Amino acid sequence: QVQLVESGGGSVQAGGSLRLSCAASGYTYSSKCFGWFRQAPDKEREGVASIVTGGGSTYYADSVKGRFTISQDKAKNTVYLQMNSLKPEDSAMYYCLAAPTVACSQLTVVPGRLLNGYLELWGQGTLVTVSS
Repeated sequence: QVQLVESGGGSVQAGGSLRLSCAASGYTYSSKCFGWFRQAPDKEREGVASIVTGGGSTYYADSVKGRFTISQDKAKNTVYLQMNSLKPEDSAMYYCLAAPTVACSQLTVVPGRLLNGYLELWGQGTLVTVSS
């Protein structure tokens, strides 16, 4: 069964850090794009970061560049999102995603209303709340 399970969300003050984890199962992990998108109430869905598992190429939304880092542990089939210098506007439900490798570079630039068309699967989400 193909599955993505997120963990690591929580509440933090502005300037703080959180690390999200996404455990992937049922995939051929070595040849896939994994990443994260987020959605806040009354805001458009946004692709945050993505990584090509084979070559390790990473992509970030402009809104998180320099603050968020996506990484992977191939032995654990797990992708991480390290979030530093968090801002209240980062508050959202964060979803782990899986997509074809060829789509990976598009996930952080495509309009949010079109994002679903690029995805194969996403998880249940984990909530991140950043207070000022």
